[in-house]
Amino acid sequence: MATRPRNSTARTRAELHPRFRILHRSQVALGPGKIDLLERIEATGSIGEAAAGMSMSYMRAWTLIRVMNASFRDPVVSTERGGRLGGGAQLTETGRAVVAAYRDLERRSLAATTTPWRRLQALLK
Repeated sequence: MATRPRNSTARTRAELHPRFRILHRSQVALGPGKIDLLERIEATGSIGEAAAGMSMSYMRAWTLIRVMNASFRDPVVSTERGGRLGGGAQLTETGRAVVAAYRDLERRSLAATTTPWRRLQALLK
């Protein structure tokens, strides 16, 4: 019977991915999927393209944006209606600050959990 070698290579397959959800008035104001959506809107300038890139319907993306815009003091996404020039969407200053703060929260949580995560990794197959 072959045994799996116990080395650092075997343990590195496991990864830690903290997932934060910020609740506001019983709704998820922010979470990993909403952050991904915001980053895609920033990159594409389009809600439709951002949604398609996430295999999400346009209406679902709009629902998530409405919840986020209603949850923060200022909107996180601003839009321009379509037409001859095509319209578009962009993150507001608040939207960019929200993304940066969320990503900072993830980075800091990873740093804070290094020791217990290493203990867990050592116990994994």
